[in-house]
Amino acid sequence: MSTLEEYLLILRSKGFHFGEDAIGFIYFGKQYTEASDVLIKTAIELTLKIQKEFDGSFYISLLESFKANGIEERSEALAYIQAKQILPLS
Repeated sequence: MSTLEEYLLILRSKGFHFGEDAIGFIYFGKQYTEASDVLIKTAIELTLKIQKEFDGSFYISLLESFKANGIEERSEALAYIQAKQILPLS
């Protein structure tokens, strides 16, 4: 399992380049919601899949939804997104 920093480097190697503002949002969301790296990485992944780019407000909204619904694991986050029909997952 990779750390958040390693995950961001992996995404960068795949062509996702985050500006300083996006990096700021990512770490702000982590601190603001006190979410684990697992949920932070999941929220980044879902934001990119749903929005087709990094949208800081959407990312923060996802994290807030996860926290409000007691979601702590990646599988719970994916099930939540699917149940809300935000992104049909296979």
